[in-house]
Amino acid sequence: MSIETIADLIQAVRREAEAETFPIDEPVYRRAGRDPIDPILFGGSLEAPVAIVGRDLGKDEVAAGQPLIGAGGRLVRLGLLAAHGQRVEGPRGKDPLSLQGALAYALLTNTVPYKPPGNKAYAESVRRRFRPFLARLLANFWSGGHILTLGTEAFQWFEPYGRSDEFSGPGRTDARFDSAFSCRIPGASGVPRDVLVHPLPHPSPLNRRWYSRFPEMLAGRLTEILKGS
Repeated sequence: MSIETIADLIQAVRREAEAETFPIDEPVYRRAGRDPIDPILFGGSLEAPVAIVGRDLGKDEVAAGQPLIGAGGRLVRLGLLAAHGQRVEGPRGKDPLSLQGALAYALLTNTVPYKPPGNKAYAESVRRRFRPFLARLLANFWSGGHILTLGTEAFQWFEPYGRSDEFSGPGRTDARFDSAFSCRIPGASGVPRDVLVHPLPHPSPLNRRWYSRFPEMLAGRLTEILKGS
């Protein structure tokens, strides 16, 4: 089956998931009334200038059927709205579902479109299986040019598409948070897509080193990108 539409791409992800078992947090999907094999591939706008890539889904994302809607996702969405002059204060700012307006300003996705048991990172073998689909999403269906990555695993996902000296040099230090990495993502028919990857720490409340600084860091990245667009 050729992949000509985004619906084709989602069905191709599902077929890959059906082809060979891998760990999925099935109880979370059952509680949400969702089929664990149905991928939650992306949310937001395929026409947005910015894509935001996380590691994988959490329970809140499964329940809502869209990426980045838990505690960390709320910070991301608040930052997107603020960057476009929309500030959300009070109780509404604590409810991720009230922040749906942020979906107009970014494509939200993950390296694997499923939730792992216990929120442990998927093995590289699983990420490898689903890599072609995320690459296809970014190279052929999304029209933007800037990618913000959340956390180490999401940033390292792009290493095969960038310069090895950059990823093994500043990409292994905190300097990456002040750098942008040129990457060339392979697309359909051998036509690559050039993007700039801007790493950020993961916005989890458990990330004590960076959590309090994340909103400021996100704001800086978005300001830089939007000024240049």
